Amino acid sequence: MATEAIITRHIKPGKRRVTRTPRQRTGSFFIYFLAIVLIGLILAPVAYIIIGGFRTNSQITQDPSGLPATWQIENYFNVLSSGVFWREVINSTIAAGVTTFFVVAFGLGAAYVLARYNFRARGALYALFAAGLMFPMTVAITPLYIMVRSLGLMNSLAGVIVPQVAFALPVTIIILVPFLQALPREIEEAAFIDGCSRLGFFWRMVIPLAVPAVITVGILAFIASWNSYMLPLFILNDESTFTLPLGVQAFASQYSVDTAKVLAFTSLSMIPALVFFSLFERRIVGGLTGAVKG
Repeated sequence: MATEAIITRHIKPGKRRVTRTPRQRTGSFFIYFLAIVLIGLILAPVAYIIIGGFRTNSQITQDPSGLPATWQIENYFNVLSSGVFWREVINSTIAAGVTTFFVVAFGLGAAYVLARYNFRARGALYALFAAGLMFPMTVAITPLYIMVRSLGLMNSLAGVIVPQVAFALPVTIIILVPFLQALPREIEEAAFIDGCSRLGFFWRMVIPLAVPAVITVGILAFIASWNSYMLPLFILNDESTFTLPLGVQAFASQYSVDTAKVLAFTSLSMIPALVFFSLFERRIVGGLTGAVKG
């Protein structure tokens, strides 16, 4: 009886030991192996660029895939001490920050109407936004260029921000609509009984409850704007308005013989987006999971 009591005490209720068959173990091993290979293929170019920034041009020429014989920190210091790099960082931050703000504001308002109101054109509007996912910016770059030029927004960050907001809205609304539809109707009815207006309910209840999804779409919009290359390439011709992706191209053209310095500049331009995405990775997954459940 004492032995049975000890065994019962150490076995947690509701948990059973799962035994896997050899076939299941082989499948799990294959999945993990494939995941490690894919991670290696993705991280290898990034690691090569970052490590290459610590090498000299002669080392890169003699052994392109080798490690630095002596770590040349000067390459990174030279880039960081350049005013051109920080100007492009500021331009990218402004473009990404303003784009994210308007994407979240407009997307949340439109998604709230589509998710909580019943009107005749609701399905058509939602289908229109969904169709926007199948219309890439590459196809629309010529009409966008003509439109931005006719609006007098050439060589300005506004000429980049406005199209970025328009093209980020479809995915934002597609993510937010299911999330907002999942909010209980009882909360809305209780708020109206207490005398809360529709706008008051939106500010006091919808926005706080939709924070996970809002953070998700905000991060996606920020990273997409930060990494945008084609649109700034067509809109921005003045070096004072260049964002980081354009700055990398201009820097690589100017210092084409100094490969190590170009790799250092490229590494520093990637780091903000990588850090930003790594810090908020769980938020992105959580927001997308909530949208799928909704």
